[in-house]
Amino acid sequence: MKTFIIMTLLTSLCSAQLVLAQEDASLEQTVSQLDQAQSVAVYESLASTFEQLTAKQENWLAHYYAALCYVKIGFLYQDEGDRIEPYSKRGKEQIDQAIALLDTINSKKDYAEALVVQSLVYRINVYINPMTYGPKFGPLSDKSLQQAIALDPNNPRAVYVAAWLKYYTPKTWGGDKSRARELANKSLALLAKEPNSGIQPHWGKQENEVLLNE
Repeated sequence: MKTFIIMTLLTSLCSAQLVLAQEDASLEQTVSQLDQAQSVAVYESLASTFEQLTAKQENWLAHYYAALCYVKIGFLYQDEGDRIEPYSKRGKEQIDQAIALLDTINSKKDYAEALVVQSLVYRINVYINPMTYGPKFGPLSDKSLQQAIALDPNNPRAVYVAAWLKYYTPKTWGGDKSRARELANKSLALLAKEPNSGIQPHWGKQENEVLLNE
């Protein structure tokens, strides 16, 4: 009887591990597709897939990547602000859920990653109506980014967003294109030390290169 119980437990454990492995593989495949995405339609499709993955298992990374997809759409629509709000709302829902699943005390690096995307979610709100939304969401975006940098100063994605802000902020308000170039190069150097695939956040190389080309 004892042997039967042990075998049953082992079988259940193996089955659970197999399910987790399959879901990780599916997450990794979807992240790999995200690495190549460029259009609104593809980002929308990937966001839906990431949300389906969250329904199978509560995984902060699936919520994180769904939010990132909505951020990407927001930036693609930055010249059509009236189209952004549905994506910014869904992005906030997803990144809030990602943060809720994190141990924000003991998982500081993961929390920093989530805060970077939270900063970007707030940032795309500014494009909806800069005069109306800028005074509210600009400071919220800055606060999330500064929290991320405080938690992990060498997070390449946080450094990239800091570079992006330095480049696009007018000089009279603290913008500095030379400093932006320094930060973008620093971000690229940090990214070179990270794996460029897998389920852990690794985006930033293409974004930095675009910024440097500008």
